[in-house]
Amino acid sequence: MGTIKLKNIRTYSYHGCLIEEGKIGSDYSIDLEIKTDLRKSCLSDDLNDTVDYVLLNKIVVEEMEIRSHLLEHVAQRIITRVFNEIPEVSRILLGVSKLNPPIGGDVESVTVELEEYRN
Repeated sequence: MGTIKLKNIRTYSYHGCLIEEGKIGSDYSIDLEIKTDLRKSCLSDDLNDTVDYVLLNKIVVEEMEIRSHLLEHVAQRIITRVFNEIPEVSRILLGVSKLNPPIGGDVESVTVELEEYRN
């Protein structure tokens, strides 16, 4: 087994329950970690034998473009899509963070973290 991590994928997205959040948007940071078998690619040095992190980034960015009221919802969509499109992935750990959330206090970010294993 091996791990591939994409740290601090940055997007400007429009998630949130408030009407203003859907109009104004805010900055987000996403951390994605997947587990997969890397033994073949370690020997072959061939992109076809591993999980392409360009595709992982593309999935995250595309799903972040679709507005959700809750971070949990967009996070689950990302996980579902990764499992559907990349059968080699056995586990996903995903954190979606809203930076400077509008919660009436001095808070750097709020994060929803989900972990799922392929059935």
